[in-house]
Amino acid sequence: MKWLLIFWGGPVMLLSGWYGLSYYDMSFGIFMLTREAHDLVFRIYGHILGIPPETIPPLVARAMVVDTLIVFGLVALRNWRLIAAWCRRRFGAPQSSEAPSLASEANLSSAP
Repeated sequence: MKWLLIFWGGPVMLLSGWYGLSYYDMSFGIFMLTREAHDLVFRIYGHILGIPPETIPPLVARAMVVDTLIVFGLVALRNWRLIAAWCRRRFGAPQSSEAPSLASEANLSSAP
């Protein structure tokens, strides 16, 4: 789980942090965090991809959401037994009125 946070969460936080700081021009004296650098980066990517620079941020955000769903889906598949056990503890297994509980079966089998 530690490596998941490092290799997936690190780049997501780095990109989100850069985007937010450069979009609102909170540069702290660093050129890469200025609005000029922000616009330049998206102009370069737009030119390389052949699309308007304004369309790139929503595409990146959508890709990050899809990647997040895929990563957490894989984690859920890997740990599905733990998740199922937690759900059973939290919400309880459904009991039907016809089926006797395990406790009553144990009492019946020990009767003489």
